[in-house]
Amino acid sequence: MKIAIIAVGRVKERGLRDAIDDYEKRIKRYAKLDEIELEDGSTSEVEARFRKAIPQRARVIALEVEGQRMTSEKFARYVEQCEIGAVPALAFVIGGSYGLPKSVSDAADLKLSLSDMILPHRLARLFLAEQIYRAYTILRNEPYSH
Repeated sequence: MKIAIIAVGRVKERGLRDAIDDYEKRIKRYAKLDEIELEDGSTSEVEARFRKAIPQRARVIALEVEGQRMTSEKFARYVEQCEIGAVPALAFVIGGSYGLPKSVSDAADLKLSLSDMILPHRLARLFLAEQIYRAYTILRNEPYSH
């Protein structure tokens, strides 16, 4: 299965970038991974950039504060069900400072909340990358998840 993390904005802070890169490298042991950074702009421009970036036939997961909350275990089971169901790709979409365009969020297969608090896109990406890696270690009963 392929995983795409598609986010508005760039992560420029060195330490944060290094941490995200570390988790993405770990994830690549289990799945193909693409990180796509989109340029911000008007709502219509950002919508078009998301449409172009989301892989065909992907299951789209929109990161939204009001989305569904999951434990790490439940999230791992969600990833597992996608693998078992032959979902070709999971596309995690993260908005910029104004959130996701409504049309992108409304079209998502799942709205997922990482926290009841609003996170800057940079931190959301780190949190998400860690949870994706954790999901794979849970599914394989590897020591990291304990």
